[in-house]
Amino acid sequence: MCNLYSNTTAVEAMRQLFKVQPLQDRLGNAEPLSAIYPKYDAPVVRLDEDGARELVSLSWGFRSTKKSKKTGNIISPSVWNNARSDKVATSGFWKFAFKDRRCLVPASSYCEWPPGGNPQVFHWFALHGDEPRPPFAFAGLWQTSKYETKDGPESCETHTFLTTTGNALTETVHPERMPVILRPEHYDQWLHGSTDDALALLEPFSAEEMLIVRKGTEHGSDAIEPSA
Repeated sequence: MCNLYSNTTAVEAMRQLFKVQPLQDRLGNAEPLSAIYPKYDAPVVRLDEDGARELVSLSWGFRSTKKSKKTGNIISPSVWNNARSDKVATSGFWKFAFKDRRCLVPASSYCEWPPGGNPQVFHWFALHGDEPRPPFAFAGLWQTSKYETKDGPESCETHTFLTTTGNALTETVHPERMPVILRPEHYDQWLHGSTDDALALLEPFSAEEMLIVRKGTEHGSDAIEPSA
């Protein structure tokens, strides 16, 4: 389960990488994000009503109403920042977004930590490339989340991304799951393909093409330079 990632790619570079026309860029002067947590806004590439790619900023994590088990009162909403690949096509919570609202979630690295560690050691994963932490995309979903709060109904445009089984590298830190990372040649298949086309992409990324670029006890220390 991933609860922290970064996207330090400049907006113009994202437009080029994800083939978004300038007029479809809704980000404005967005700053690089060295640490993105659940409920933070972050860039997403989705299809507009005409089927063109657009860059927008959405809050990370689908929301749902949550009630206290003790009192039954409505409390802060649940935040679902990951969707499991083995449930996304069948779960009532995910399947409609999986069918109709798939998106790309730009990133430059993501963070995991071993379960039960004390102190926690945070590991930042990135891709090999000609530059430190080259940009990539998670397989994502988006929706307008509608939910109840103690102050009444609320709604929010949100995104999440898929997780799958880990590869040989990620399993050394988190033994169960890793985010689904898409290759550029598969972006169209993810955005436009059928559910079967999309399911075919929900596989672990190659461990040989990934590396741990930083690790330490400070989870927000996503520096640009890889550690030794």
